[in-house]
Amino acid sequence: MPDEQNTISTTTEPTTAPAASVSSIQKLNTWIENHLTRVPFMQKYLFIHHLQIMTKAGLSIVASLNILAHEVENKKLRNVIEQVKNDIESGQQFSDVLAKYPSIFPPIYVSMIAAGESAGKMEDALTQVANQMNKSQRLTSKIRGAMIYPSVILTAMVGIAIFVVFYILPKIMVMFEEVKVDLPLSTRVLMGVTKFGQHYWWLVIIIIAGLIILGNRLMKLAKFKKFIHSLNLKIPIFGPVAKKINLARFTLTLSSLLASTIPIIEATRIAAQVLGNVIFKENVMATAESLKQGESLSTILMRYPETFPPMVTEMIMVGEQSGNTEKMLSELAEYFNNEVENTMNNFTTIIEPVIILALGLGVAGIAVAVIMPMYSLAQNV
Repeated sequence: MPDEQNTISTTTEPTTAPAASVSSIQKLNTWIENHLTRVPFMQKYLFIHHLQIMTKAGLSIVASLNILAHEVENKKLRNVIEQVKNDIESGQQFSDVLAKYPSIFPPIYVSMIAAGESAGKMEDALTQVANQMNKSQRLTSKIRGAMIYPSVILTAMVGIAIFVVFYILPKIMVMFEEVKVDLPLSTRVLMGVTKFGQHYWWLVIIIIAGLIILGNRLMKLAKFKKFIHSLNLKIPIFGPVAKKINLARFTLTLSSLLASTIPIIEATRIAAQVLGNVIFKENVMATAESLKQGESLSTILMRYPETFPPMVTEMIMVGEQSGNTEKMLSELAEYFNNEVENTMNNFTTIIEPVIILALGLGVAGIAVAVIMPMYSLAQNV
């Protein structure tokens, strides 16, 4: 009997350990999937687009979600769709369920779907959501595409600077150290920077990391963030671009929400959430509060000329007087989208002089610091 007990214990122990480890791995995978995994935009767009096609074909929301839950590649989105389907089957509204996942379905899309539900026009609401997602993504893609060139140039400049400081300048500076002459201030500064970079490179990394962390902490402070965003609107080249981008997002979002028969106060409040600039966001939120007093949209926006130029307020006023506010906002959205697209297409040409000037100043500074002592040495000889 003891032998049998030992045999049983030795056979059962290996089965419990792997079960515990498998359970831990599953929990870890679930946590990573829920908190770290992101749902790509294209997956969300295809979900809405396919859902719209299925509802147009006459399928119910539950049946459509059941099909999409097996077709979606992203595991996180697949699990969300399954949960949404289960909640709808339990009697909850589609828009209320989507509102539980703001990281996947932003408030603007949830509000448009909710308006479609209340009006009995789910198919039209899904079509408007798909169009809104498509337009927003095109605008974002243009902005990101235009920033690739400056990012590559900036990275190359930093790489070249590191190469010069650590490999080229030390060999040149050795010659100046051996000569007992008074060196110009620019040369002494350059030598100091080179020595510091060679001997205290770890401190440089710590300082850079500290500045990045400090910058992130400061950007979380409302006053500091507002100051930086206000400054961004006043920078010569980037300021007008930032204004056009925020105006394009505001007019596009507000026109889409009004087209979904969402009340203008709620639509304005939702439109404020898609704006990246704090100054624009605060002005639009204040506009939503003022609309409760019965004032017109154009009259309120006129109080903020630094963010809403006269052309915008006048066109909105014309739309209000003619009863076509939504149409005027749509035209403004198309205009600013084209403006942003043209600016982003020419962004490389616009920013090239700034890059050339920065490179020229850097090269000139190094050249002066190296050539001046050589010229002094040649005169002394």
